[in-house]
Amino acid sequence: MTQKPDPQTTPPDPMELSRTMASIAERSQRIVQDFLEQQNRSAGDQDALGISDPMNIGNAFLEMTSKMMADPAKLLQAQFGLWQDYLTLWQATTARIMGGPGEAVATPERGDKRFKDDAWEESFLFDYIKQTYLLTARWMQKTVGEVEGLDEKTHRKVDFYTKQFVDAMAPSNFAMSNPEVLRATIESRGENLVKGLQNLVSDLERGHGKLDIQMTDQEAFEVGVNVGTTPGKVVYENELMQLIQYSPTTETVMRRPLLLVPPWINKFYILDLRAKNSFIRWAVEQGITVFVVSWVNPDARLAEKSFEDYMLEGPLAALDAIEKATGEREVNAIGYCIGGTLMASTVAWMAANGDDRIKSITFFTTMIDFAEAGDLSVFIDEEQLTALEDRMSKTGYLDGRAMATTFNMLRANDLIWSFVINNYLMGKEPFPFDLLYWNSDSTRMPAAMHSFYLRRMYQQNDLVKPGCITLAGTPIDLSNNRLPTFVLSTKEDHIAPWKSTYAATQVYKGPVKFCLAGSGHIAGVINPPADPPKYGYWTRKGKAPKDPEKWLETAQQTDGSWWPEWASWLGKFAGGKVPARVPGDHALVPIEDAPGRYVKARASD
Repeated sequence: MTQKPDPQTTPPDPMELSRTMASIAERSQRIVQDFLEQQNRSAGDQDALGISDPMNIGNAFLEMTSKMMADPAKLLQAQFGLWQDYLTLWQATTARIMGGPGEAVATPERGDKRFKDDAWEESFLFDYIKQTYLLTARWMQKTVGEVEGLDEKTHRKVDFYTKQFVDAMAPSNFAMSNPEVLRATIESRGENLVKGLQNLVSDLERGHGKLDIQMTDQEAFEVGVNVGTTPGKVVYENELMQLIQYSPTTETVMRRPLLLVPPWINKFYILDLRAKNSFIRWAVEQGITVFVVSWVNPDARLAEKSFEDYMLEGPLAALDAIEKATGEREVNAIGYCIGGTLMASTVAWMAANGDDRIKSITFFTTMIDFAEAGDLSVFIDEEQLTALEDRMSKTGYLDGRAMATTFNMLRANDLIWSFVINNYLMGKEPFPFDLLYWNSDSTRMPAAMHSFYLRRMYQQNDLVKPGCITLAGTPIDLSNNRLPTFVLSTKEDHIAPWKSTYAATQVYKGPVKFCLAGSGHIAGVINPPADPPKYGYWTRKGKAPKDPEKWLETAQQTDGSWWPEWASWLGKFAGGKVPARVPGDHALVPIEDAPGRYVKARASD
């Protein structure tokens, strides 16, 4: 009987290993050559991470250093405090080695997944490494955060990039200080590291010399096949968008259709992933005639498309098309993220022009007051905007990968370093996950629109100033919104912080219902009714106070999805019931099946 080789004791096949390393070397050489050729073609073109400018970051840290050195006594005190913490940790570790309890000096924050492996607790060595890192990281961030004399923008920039550095230096990100990686290396005789190197080379190949981390199995999903599958028809299209009307699943529907305007920074099918977590499918099942704007993935031909064009060719064109498609003039509407910012502008524009077709408006994680824009404001200053505009002038758009990198940096541990560990150190293939597939399906931004949006809203905060922005000949005053309004924010939102989105409750003049959902910008919105419930939400009766913290203190928490809460609110503005409408049964002839062509165009095409 032949005994099977033991992977614990059998060395790897030297010929197979040699072939693998030769293949990696050959592919690496091609990557370097492609990268150098690309650099020669784009000489002088600044292509920084996200939308940042490295020299600008360096200047911020130089200023911070000069301010810090101006008070050496304070710096010395901070260093002394760190050494005291190190001494306490060493004493606790020594006690543990000698068999004592060895109480922890520093523990990870709740929800920190980097140290979930049991060895970080059970092994005194890895526990010591972990606590040393945590003490150093917190000391560094605290010391930088307490530097006096910096302006607010420089302070925020230094804080943000210090955190990026601290996250990058975590011991979990290195093979020799990650117990899970070391265990996998021993068990596989190093095969995990070879496989990880292959994954790294593949990601560099896909990014043409730039690292394009694969977050999920790209072959596991296809738009229109197993994501974005709610039945419907494209009933209208123009240069900027396709309008999808979804097929009914109930005999009767609300008289007023629902127009859903998603962000064009991402694709609409975040609201229609799989059947079990599709907001669109669920809304159709509630007896709503749902229309969704599917934005085009723009290229250089649309470089001059403006924010005004997005209003005229987006929601306003959609309202005209909905009336032709259903015979119904009045609608309810939803705007999500920048789609919500557009809808806030559109509602104000319509009010000023006597257009009353929208009867209620819902906003998902939408900012209109950008005074406290969170970490994204790190990327918005004159130097960085000028560099960005220079980049966009060469192509006519912002590359979708640059935008994706920016958003990923806001949650680097979850959206960058966890995949570095899984893909490159553990040598594993990414897990099929519909939300991460959508997250990787990035979109481009037209140069004119994006520059206007960043300058006039993020940098100058003009949208919330009455009459400061003019669209299609009409000065915009957001307080003209006197519609019944549902404002949804999410408690852990890194893109549209909930206290910033809450500011809308003090701007709109109609009855405003504010709802705060658990989790973040995406998961907090895509939270279908389920058993057991995943995230809860908070609501409060009466007029919203000015202070968001006061609102939260007096709000009532409810377990489960906020979707039924919204549906109950929307039912008040249904306008009665009518027989279900089928796409194509009125004046508009269907163009193609949902989800349509526009959503399938990828930024890499």
